[in-house]
Amino acid sequence: MASLQDIRRRIKSVKSIQQITSAMNMVATSRLRRAKEAATANKPYADKMKQVVTDIAANAGDFSHPLLEQHPEGKRLILVIASDKGLAGAYSSNAFKEAVAHIENKANTEIVAVGRKSKEFFGNRNYDVVSEFTGFSERPRFEDANAIANDIVKRFESGEIKEVLMVYTRFVSAISFIPETVQLLPFNNLSGEKGAAHAEYIYEPSAGDVLGYLLPQYLVTTIYAALLQAAASELSSRMNAMSNATDNAQELIATLDLYYNKVRQAGITREITEIVGGAEALK
Repeated sequence: MASLQDIRRRIKSVKSIQQITSAMNMVATSRLRRAKEAATANKPYADKMKQVVTDIAANAGDFSHPLLEQHPEGKRLILVIASDKGLAGAYSSNAFKEAVAHIENKANTEIVAVGRKSKEFFGNRNYDVVSEFTGFSERPRFEDANAIANDIVKRFESGEIKEVLMVYTRFVSAISFIPETVQLLPFNNLSGEKGAAHAEYIYEPSAGDVLGYLLPQYLVTTIYAALLQAAASELSSRMNAMSNATDNAQELIATLDLYYNKVRQAGITREITEIVGGAEALK
């Protein structure tokens, strides 16, 4: 049986952990509101960008661009977006499972890791991590998406990459976030479904030139939207994980308090029994 001092020390330790998890829960809750607002505000822009690019592609006719080229041979590059820090439940591990499901051959796959957890996971398992971007998983900026897009475009245009996939976590609600995989390059089916109505624009100098300018911007916008969705998902997962940890700590403290009282009562009963026994022996 543990001594009273050991139990008190354990209760103090659990209370300290509870204070930390409670503080992290409040911080994540505060940041989640801003991250959710940023993701929500960006969505109409990203959707409109996709619509405009689709409309222009439908009117561009036979158009060639480095980002549209098909490379029959080459490696597959996977952009994996995860967190910089832990204590976010299964957020990162779910993204990693989604990414690994698309890896058929390690030797024929390159990884662009976003977030320290992504870099550590794939680096420790001997995957070919060709680039890493860290330090902004909770608060991504457009410049971060631009740097990632430039790196991916450079590798794709070299001809060594045949396909670029992006794995991120889509934010649904405060308790729901889903890992998803989208193909970034080459751009496929930009013209949309056959027979679908498209907006008519007047192009200067030509639809092809306008589309050629917009395709890199469209890539950056897609990556930035995914970073915002992932940031909201990470903070939501951390908020839920810290909330559950705080509740579990409270339950553990209550259990330890009960155990402490039982041990103390047993000690008092034992002392009374010894006193009574000693008094009877002196008669």
